[in-house]
Amino acid sequence: MIFLAIFLGGGLGSLARYGVSQFSTPSFPFGTLIANVLACILMGLTIYAFSTKIETSNFLKYLIVIGFCGGFSTFSTFSFETFELLRNGSIGIAILNIVVNIAFCLLVFYLFRNSFFSA
Repeated sequence: MIFLAIFLGGGLGSLARYGVSQFSTPSFPFGTLIANVLACILMGLTIYAFSTKIETSNFLKYLIVIGFCGGFSTFSTFSFETFELLRNGSIGIAILNIVVNIAFCLLVFYLFRNSFFSA
């Protein structure tokens, strides 16, 4: 059943990722940034809720955390877009893309850790 949960969640996350990708522009890959940050927010909320507030089956945990968040966030697209920015000579934008993606995603987990998990 866990494989089914991951499969279903991954498919739904990939569809959501495709929808968010429409926000990318030639000058900056906003769609990937939005997907990565939203996936971190959803993962943080889900882990917090399931660890402290909600009793649920492993099916739902795997569906959301591994399946949906894994399909929704995307390191490969982030890497490809950053590489393309570098290849096209947009070194400053590529560095900004790296810093903003990593900083925002780490900040989300930092805020969840210090806001919810310590309460």
